[in-house]
Amino acid sequence: MACMATTEYQVTGMSCGHCEASVREELSKIGTIQQIAVSAKTGKLVITSSEPVADADVVAAVDEAGYQAVRVA
Repeated sequence: MACMATTEYQVTGMSCGHCEASVREELSKIGTIQQIAVSAKTGKLVITSSEPVADADVVAAVDEAGYQAVRVA
């Protein structure tokens, strides 16, 4: 069984549920991501994946949705 990797990001620019849906839609295109938890209220994004996902891929997907993401250390 594969080990799951969880990574947290801070996303700026989101203000509503539609924003959250846009981020989820773009991130869902990354095949190894299993779960996506995103909150416009807190700006928190947590992804759980079957394999480590490159930060650049996550940042690019969030950017495609129209927002900015930074990995939380």
